[in-house]
Amino acid sequence: MAKSKFYVVWKGRKPGIYNSWADCFKQVHTFPEARYKSFGTKAEAETAFASVPVTFAGSGRYSKQYSEKKTGISKPSAECICVDAACSGNPGKLEYRGIDYLSGEELFRMGPYPEGTVNIGEFLAIVHGLAWLKQRNRNLPVYSDSRNGIKWVLDKNVRTTLKRSKNNDDLFQMIDRALNWLNTNDWKNPLLKWETKYWGEIPADFGRK
Repeated sequence: MAKSKFYVVWKGRKPGIYNSWADCFKQVHTFPEARYKSFGTKAEAETAFASVPVTFAGSGRYSKQYSEKKTGISKPSAECICVDAACSGNPGKLEYRGIDYLSGEELFRMGPYPEGTVNIGEFLAIVHGLAWLKQRNRNLPVYSDSRNGIKWVLDKNVRTTLKRSKNNDDLFQMIDRALNWLNTNDWKNPLLKWETKYWGEIPADFGRK
């Protein structure tokens, strides 16, 4: 069972404490210099909400103010889709999804699969996102917070150490289909790294870290 999280929004559309990343995201998404962070217990969240946000800037999920000129990292594109995967264990129960950045709408969600790895999920999420956009003739960027997932897509090569088995055969069939899609299709969509350090968690995050 996923561990519960409590999300404090100090600066957003409606400051407060939220029980899910989806509700928190609605308050901070595109909000200028939003301030928010996740906590493991409601008591911690209540204490933090009563304090100034800088007190908690050292760890966890926190949206920091930053200088684009200083860091060389621009803000994410306004129109894009974000993908992410979650895996309970390694290997473990795996799922992935894609989110529209502007609206927060869930565009697709797959799983859970009983025996997978997060890198496989990140790879499949990216390919699914590219295929989803191509079907709709949309050249929007695709953001992922996984360097391995991005590299596997660009290399058209899945470098997993997970062995194929009866439990994960369906998942490996999806990998085979994804690799076939990459080898038989081209795309113009920018494939970009989500900069978690500067932007906070990717909107497609499952909130299970």
